[in-house]
Amino acid sequence: MAVMRNAPALVKSAFLMNFLTGLLLALAPSGCTKSTPVSAPAKEVSLGIWANTLAPGTLEEFERRSGIKVRVSHYSSNEELLAKLQAGASGYDVISPSDYMVQAMSKLGLLRKLERARLSNFAALDARFLKRGFDPSNEYSVPYDVGTTGIAVNRALYSGPIRSWKDLFGKPELAGKFSLLDDSRETIGAALKALGFSLNSRDAEQLRKAKELLIGVRSKVRAFDSETLAALKNGEIAVAHSYVSDALQARKATGGKIDYILPEEGGTLWIDNLVIPATAAHLEEAHALIDYLLEARVGAATAQAIFVAPANAAALKFLPAGFAGEFPALFPAPAALARLEMIEDLGEATLAWDRAWTEIKAER
Repeated sequence: MAVMRNAPALVKSAFLMNFLTGLLLALAPSGCTKSTPVSAPAKEVSLGIWANTLAPGTLEEFERRSGIKVRVSHYSSNEELLAKLQAGASGYDVISPSDYMVQAMSKLGLLRKLERARLSNFAALDARFLKRGFDPSNEYSVPYDVGTTGIAVNRALYSGPIRSWKDLFGKPELAGKFSLLDDSRETIGAALKALGFSLNSRDAEQLRKAKELLIGVRSKVRAFDSETLAALKNGEIAVAHSYVSDALQARKATGGKIDYILPEEGGTLWIDNLVIPATAAHLEEAHALIDYLLEARVGAATAQAIFVAPANAAALKFLPAGFAGEFPALFPAPAALARLEMIEDLGEATLAWDRAWTEIKAER
């Protein structure tokens, strides 16, 4: 019976204790209470790069080694990439513009300076591809791969001689059987070379002559196409104005039916670079990806799969014996190199080139 009498007092006591305990817990610092741990967000990096530029498994190996997820997107021209950045595209952490476009982008404030200390493989890069005019101190860019632009011929479809741009533009039997790159700098540049001028000419009269040459052959051009690999490989085109990488991949796929020719007048020497846009959000991951892509073994794998020359000089020792001999176009002789030019930023002359290209493409 005593218990029954004391029940109200016990209830009050229990209530008071529960109230005080709750109050203390509410006032206690958050570090004193247990909470479910929140996992850190997964690391990622966004790469914008030319299609058909990475050897199979390249990015998967980087993800496995680094734990960083790579999101990849492609573009078909330097001008397309520039337009995206100027329009405010902010999803890129690493991009791969060609030489002259590095200069244009850096002038416009679209690139971030590289942190050289984060790039352990920089010291192994071939000195021939460093300190070029488009980035004299390599503040913004590092070379990724190197190649040329010339003429690819499917010998199953055309057996005649082709040695020059003049042959490509002037042989009547090629009417309707050849393609030109859908790229103003490359195609107008080829016409300028055919006329004996620099592919970077800013001279109004020389540009006019190149424009008239291309308008004159416009009806004979089967297509303006910058993705020539499939057309060459499938026998859809006899002769193509082509990047060396597409031509040699087609050669391998067809058992040697495709020849690649550096024209007598010379052509384009290009360097694709790795840079970080000014709007990049993942700087640590961006530098990690760039450094990985500069590795000698990665360069050697890319050379064999994509047919570009590696920028890392040490990559050559990882290439199979006889590779350079089998694909000499990847490593042009000094005399051939001397006739090649790199595309430069045209500055104020860009507008005149753009007008010429519009007229060329509009001609029927």
